[in-house]
Amino acid sequence: MTRRIAMQWNLRQVMATRAIYQTSELVPMLAERGVSLSREHVYRLVTRTPQRLNMEILAALCDILDCEPNDLLQPVVETVKVAKTGTETGPGIGDLRPIRAKIRRPHEGT
Repeated sequence: MTRRIAMQWNLRQVMATRAIYQTSELVPMLAERGVSLSREHVYRLVTRTPQRLNMEILAALCDILDCEPNDLLQPVVETVKVAKTGTETGPGIGDLRPIRAKIRRPHEGT
């Protein structure tokens, strides 16, 4: 098994605890802090986990929501089962024994 670390994005939950339920409410608040994002970009930022996050945006969100970065981002450890590749040691070919074959022929005249 291998461990894979991902990040859980909690912006929507933190917004709800601060009584901010619409993503469009963030647009003017971000603009006041010098971060100009489109309404669509803010929607994607709230509803999806971002692949990359600008530090200015993170700082502005923390200021708006009066929270710390660890409130918005939480590491999540996932254990992933590794698929067998066939290189593991198992029973060798010497352990195999032949099985006698039975040959059956159809009856003549049927």
